[in-house]
Amino acid sequence: MRLIDVEAFLNFDKGKAGLDAQLLVEFNGPKLAKTAYAILSHCWGEPEDEVQHTEMESLMKMDTAARGKVQRRSGYCKIRESCLQARRNHLRWIWVDTCCIDKRSSAELSEAINSMYVWYANSDCCYAFLHDIDTKTLPTKPDYKNFTDFRGWPKWFSRGWTLQELVAPKDVQSFNRNWEYITSKQDSARKLHDITGISMIVLQKGLTFSYPCVAQIMSWAADRTTTREEDRAYSLLGLFGVHMRMLYGEGKNAFLRLQLEVIRMINDQSIFAWGWTRESGTASAFLANDPSHFRDCSDSIQAFSVTNHGIKIWLPMKLSWVLGVLLGAKYVLICADDCIDK
Repeated sequence: MRLIDVEAFLNFDKGKAGLDAQLLVEFNGPKLAKTAYAILSHCWGEPEDEVQHTEMESLMKMDTAARGKVQRRSGYCKIRESCLQARRNHLRWIWVDTCCIDKRSSAELSEAINSMYVWYANSDCCYAFLHDIDTKTLPTKPDYKNFTDFRGWPKWFSRGWTLQELVAPKDVQSFNRNWEYITSKQDSARKLHDITGISMIVLQKGLTFSYPCVAQIMSWAADRTTTREEDRAYSLLGLFGVHMRMLYGEGKNAFLRLQLEVIRMINDQSIFAWGWTRESGTASAFLANDPSHFRDCSDSIQAFSVTNHGIKIWLPMKLSWVLGVLLGAKYVLICADDCIDK
């Protein structure tokens, strides 16, 4: 994992960095486990507006004119403002995907995508930059005039990659386009649930506490989009705890491979709970063509799982009360005899 040295970058930005200053530093293994860092979540702008890894590496060697062009980019401003916020939070290191991944290397890109959920989960703080909001509060209702990408909500909520970036970190702090603080994930769990459909218990306590079923997680991604079609699948890897090779160019086959890997690793029959949709119709195979088929599965539960130890089953509980005193509880198993030949 490659991290930005916050102090080195801010000193460079002010023209005070020494010739031996190192803006990007590699961290791995035990060293990474002991390192506190912030992480940025944002919507990418146009490629020419972002600061790529090669440019970040060569910033110190650029002449004044070339350096000035880079520093005027909106992507550079995101890095500077996130570094300033990290300093306020007393964090020396920060990860920004645009410049911390060398995308020229397919091996490094594959490792980063397969590791990204863990990187966000292990961060001390995640800064969610909502570039299309001016106010210091989240919208209270859909605004289809100003936000057309995600049912009337800001663009950040429409992107495939930002799903795991909202779920994985313990602390997510949102900022508007002026880098003014809006709210945190914990303080706005109800509103975030209304916007994204993610259950409040997941937003407040994480995936490992509530164990939502496969179909429910898929439903959170149903209306999200990515620039590359394959990323609709790749952006979900960490949410299911599975790993895959990156094969850009495979199109919808990426989502089929994801489902096969989920089936191989997770014993959860809800992956077959998808159905027909007006936009996508019915898939031509046993598996869904894309996450939109799971749009109506937000209330799905994993009814049962079969393991070598037996059958694990989830049942509703019926409590018995008398004069305000709990006497006991019964699990209710609803059986149907519709198929019995009478």
